[in-house]
Amino acid sequence: MEITVANISKSYNTVTALKDISFGVETGELFGLIGPDGAGKTTLFRILTTLLTPDNGVATVSGFDVVTNYKAIRNSVGYMPGRFSLYQDLTVEENLNFFATIFGTTIDANYDLVKDIYVQIEPFKNRRAGKLSGGMKQKLALSCALIHKPKVLFLDEPTTGVDPVSRKEFWDMLKRLQNKGMTILVSTPYMDEAALCDRIALIQDGRILEINTPKAITEHFPKPLYNIRANNMYLLITSLQKYQHTHSVFPFGEYVHYTDKRNTPDKTALSQYLKHLGLTEITIEKTKPTIEDSFMELAKK
Repeated sequence: MEITVANISKSYNTVTALKDISFGVETGELFGLIGPDGAGKTTLFRILTTLLTPDNGVATVSGFDVVTNYKAIRNSVGYMPGRFSLYQDLTVEENLNFFATIFGTTIDANYDLVKDIYVQIEPFKNRRAGKLSGGMKQKLALSCALIHKPKVLFLDEPTTGVDPVSRKEFWDMLKRLQNKGMTILVSTPYMDEAALCDRIALIQDGRILEINTPKAITEHFPKPLYNIRANNMYLLITSLQKYQHTHSVFPFGEYVHYTDKRNTPDKTALSQYLKHLGLTEITIEKTKPTIEDSFMELAKK
């Protein structure tokens, strides 16, 4: 295991950020930590990168304990925090040279690792980092996190606030890094990004809900799922919430995702119930669950 986490807990005054977290990440794996803001993702990342110490439990990165061997970990990992934290008054090239110098290396020494990213930001090498677009800032931050050729890369919500095209480019870069043998731990609130990971841990309120491959998690969804649509979405949601057989109901794009206590709903009776409340243009169709559906279901328990 490249990363091991056993019964890690962390609290801030009266707020418990992590509750007995345990998991492992294999060497060369792209592992995703998936959950909303406030779930505990950043706290866990800060512990694994030795910026915080846990209250309880043990964690290792590349065989080094996060408390007793923190110096070795800091030399062997790359960390990209969620908030852009490079020197905004320095140019792109000055930031890269600065971080390379800190780790006793040069851009040229590890150019092979960062070249796919660097060629995209090289045209802006003389621009101050604070003047870059969101996507370019993320690419610069990733380059700085890789400049010393780390064994493990930690990325805390790297695509938050980035446009869809830049998000796709960023994940393509992560896949190329993984193909070079790098272990990557990435956190994200975007459920659609979960499918791009080898395995994921769903986290909420500081606890792990489930750990598995994205495919296995959706396959374990416990009930048939239905798309329901009508002419008035707000009335549809409130009506379904009051329906006696409803197990769960959540808005999902142009549809409502619905599960029934009886597993298989009586679609005719359900449609008549909705029509009686004034809804029209009603469609009820079975659909496949997503990671988001699985997360919402697990979070209810």
